[in-house]
Order: sequence, then structure tokens, then C-alpha cells
Amino acid sequence: MGRGTIIKIGVLTSLLGFGAIYLLNASWLAPAPQGDPILISHRGVYQTYNRDNLGRDDCTAIRIFRPEHSYLENTIPSMEAAFAHGADIVELDIHPTTDGEFAVFHDWTLDCRTDGKGVTREHSLADLKKLDIGYGYTFDGGVTFPFRGQGIGQLPTLKEILQHFPNRQFLINIKSNDPTEADRLDAYLRQHQLLTDSRLMVYGGTRPIERIRELRPGALAFSKASAKKCALQYVLIGWSGYMPDACHNSIVVAPNTWQWALWGWPNRYSARVAQAGSLVMAVNHKGGKKGLAGIYKPEELNYLPQDYSGAIWIEKIEVIGPHLRVAQ
Repeated sequence: MGRGTIIKIGVLTSLLGFGAIYLLNASWLAPAPQGDPILISHRGVYQTYNRDNLGRDDCTAIRIFRPEHSYLENTIPSMEAAFAHGADIVELDIHPTTDGEFAVFHDWTLDCRTDGKGVTREHSLADLKKLDIGYGYTFDGGVTFPFRGQGIGQLPTLKEILQHFPNRQFLINIKSNDPTEADRLDAYLRQHQLLTDSRLMVYGGTRPIERIRELRPGALAFSKASAKKCALQYVLIGWSGYMPDACHNSIVVAPNTWQWALWGWPNRYSARVAQAGSLVMAVNHKGGKKGLAGIYKPEELNYLPQDYSGAIWIEKIEVIGPHLRVAQ
């Protein structure tokens, strides 16, 4: 066999291989997804803030924009408003208290948003209930504090939230990397017979999420590390149709700038995620230190296909929810 023939065979084999990979990942050959997008409302309806040059531990309550509504994040009224505006899932943050409860509150410390001091989880529920969680908010550098006096007693427990919304879905954020908090959360939910008829959705540090997966294999659980592992492994081997273990029973993050790397995007990719028992979640990649963020403006949805039916991480559900209802 001559050298020319060998080269031709090699080229033909390569073309056939590329053709097979293309067909295996052709989105148009996969069934179009059914249903409407799943809207995940971050913190409910809340006071958004300026993220420019924002440090990890900076107080965001003193960076809010001029208020357009009166809702405070992680409260029952803000969640009621989020669901009313079209949210399918509300994300919330939890901290264990010294007396066996789980407080729903974002910050690691109380100093930024409230009139309290110290680490959130080093307080009892009775102490936390006395706080004014609207105390620290200002949009004009401290000239005015528009929510002072309005947040007294509004800090809820996880039990209060789940009992108030028995038929709603929540994405729970464990605000630490302590694996024992997974045990505490699991015991708490069983003790109070909460989420007995729905799938637990939870994210947080690597260690508590690994522990949750042991305690509740069917939970939809992910961490920053597992999401990154899933994405990188899929980029490397997803062309084969294989969905890495890190992508199973998880929320699989799909940044708007990664479409080219998501083999089979959107239809084939979404089908593979669903077959892995997972949920694909679209986010907005702003780049640089801003990293991944939710959707604030309707135009930020333009990169999604018209029939997209996965989840979308939403920052301003009061804007995006009504916009999507009109569009549909």
C-alpha cells in the first residue's frame, strides 16, 4: 500500500470520526425540550446593590441602589413576592443557631444588615428574632436608612419558611464548609417532617455537600467544586455522550459564554443533563472578578434558545418573571 493511499485512508477515517462526533452531539437531532424555563429567584425579591470592586467580605447593605420596593431578602414577604412574580424555586441561606434551629439569613455576621453584632451562628434564635434586619441598609452613604424599624422580628427559621410554603420548592444554601451541618440539616428536616414530598435541593461548601450526598443520595446537591469538576470533565469527554459522575444528581451550571464548549447545546445537552437526574441552570458570566451572576435584565436572556426549558438563576425576579410571562 502506497504512502498516498495510507494518507487518504487516514483523512477519510478522520472525517468519518468527526462526522460521527457531530451527529452524536447534533442538537437538532435531539427532541426539543418541553415546558417553560424554571426560574430560581436568588434571595427572593431583594435590594440589589452595586457589585463594582466588591470584595468578598464587603457589606452589601450600604451599597444598595435607590429602593424600588420595600422587600428584604430571605424573608417570608420577599419570598411571597418572588413566587407571585413567577419564581418556581427560591434560593435561601441558612445558619444553625445555638438552640438547634436554622436561621434563614445571608451573612456570616450580623453587623452589616442588622443592629446586632457577631457571628450569626453564635446566637440563639430568640436573640436573632429581636434584631432589625433592615437596620443597616442605605443607598446614599448613610444619609438615610430607609428600612430601619421595618425588619424587627422578620428573620425566619427554615421550619417557618417550609411550613408557610408547603407546596413550594427551595434551593438551600449551607453557609459553611462544616460537614456536620449536613447531618444537622438532615436530622432537622426529619424531626419536623419537612420536604417529605419533594426533592431536597441544596448547595454549599464541598464537605457538607459530600455528606448530604451520603445521607440523601437522591438530593439535588452541588458545590462550587463539584460544579467546576462537572463542567471541566464534560468539556473534555462530553463529545462521547458520557455525562461525568460529578454531573449526576446536581445542578449543572451553564454560563452564557460557555455555549461553544457544551457538547450538544442546547437540546442534546439538556437531555443528557436530565438523564443524569440533574437540572441545567443558565447563569450570566460577567467575566473578571464579577464571575458568575444571575439575570438582572431581560436582554441578558437573549443568548438562550427560544424553547429553553432548563433553570435560570434570577436576581430580579420582579423584572424577569413578568417579562417571560408576556413573552410566552
